[in-house]
Amino acid sequence: MMGNIMKKFWGLSRAKKALILVVIVAVGWWGYKSWAARAAAQPEYQTQATEMGTLVVTVTGSGTVTTANNASVTTTAGGVVSRVLVKNGDMVKAGGALAVLEPDQTSRQAYMQALASYQSAKNSLASARSRLYSLNSSMFAANQKLINDAVARNLAPDDPTYIQQNSDWKAAEADYLNGQNSITQAQTSLSSAYLSMLKSSPTIYAPIPGTVTGLSLLPGMVIAGSSTGQKIANIVTKAPITVTLSLTEVDAGKVTSTDKATVTFDALPDKTYTGKVISVDTVGAVSSGVTTYPTVIALDGEGLGILPNMAASASIITEIKSDVLIVPVSAVTTQNGQSAVQVMKNGQVQEVTVETGLASDTQIEIVSGLSEGDAVVTATVARNTNSGGQTQTPSVFGGFGGGNRNFGGGGGAVRITR
Repeated sequence: MMGNIMKKFWGLSRAKKALILVVIVAVGWWGYKSWAARAAAQPEYQTQATEMGTLVVTVTGSGTVTTANNASVTTTAGGVVSRVLVKNGDMVKAGGALAVLEPDQTSRQAYMQALASYQSAKNSLASARSRLYSLNSSMFAANQKLINDAVARNLAPDDPTYIQQNSDWKAAEADYLNGQNSITQAQTSLSSAYLSMLKSSPTIYAPIPGTVTGLSLLPGMVIAGSSTGQKIANIVTKAPITVTLSLTEVDAGKVTSTDKATVTFDALPDKTYTGKVISVDTVGAVSSGVTTYPTVIALDGEGLGILPNMAASASIITEIKSDVLIVPVSAVTTQNGQSAVQVMKNGQVQEVTVETGLASDTQIEIVSGLSEGDAVVTATVARNTNSGGQTQTPSVFGGFGGGNRNFGGGGGAVRITR
């Protein structure tokens, strides 16, 4: 049959043969275009197998290193540095001498005045203690007179003699108690005078025990006197380093004391530190109409290399759930309170209704509706015939449909699979 058709074709005129060839080519091109369009319209799917694992939900925030583990060494004295008694890295005790100045005239006068105040406070304390002995003697004498006279004679409480002797004893007792309070006050005044003397002293002392840092004094240097105190060094203790974050009102409600956290620092990008939350300020602070809640994290260990006021970022672990079925958040859509995923079965995509549980920004727990190993659709890949390549849609559902996303979680998540 094919032979007869070919004979008839070659028997036609040249014009008819050309027309037939044009029709055949046109029909072939139309068929190819239709096939290519149908092929381009068929999307391809990216899938991921569901798996059992541990879902860790976190709240993130940024802040700075506080200075709770160090104190400034300051002095109000001015003059020329004559001796430097320690160096950076040395351990010192509270009250240990750090440096000695040759004070200028103004600082020398201020120190002498502070020394005179200190000596006066010492004298006041000694006088108060001496007076207390007299008051104690007077109180004892009044008590003995009452016992040996009015009480011994069994005088009635309303007897004038009893009233007088009992009042004398009560007055002496009150004077004695006031004398004790005077000693306490004198001791406080003495401590205050002593600290003022230290501040203006030409010898600079450590305010607390710890390690000396930031000391840059050299013999011969000139220090200007300051009534408010000039900082010359720091004393760092072994107390845990703390980081203060500012959390939003949504995240602050999820955090509790003792929550674990990981902390990183801009200046130390290759290190990650661990710690725990020690306080959340539930009163908060308002700035430009925005409320934030300061949250303090204490780092584990000494944190070598971490300096005060360094910028920090933290992830606070708020919830952990083990042995749960996990899928990417992008695989789940919610409409009218009902959640669903698309599952690839036997080469066909099927929509399955699911019940969800704990969720973060990246992972979500599937309580029912799926089994471990099910291939859930996480994205679609459609051919782009104009460019000859492919385009990828991140989510088969285009996300959560705006306001229908209701799984919460202001932070991230860590997934541990088995």
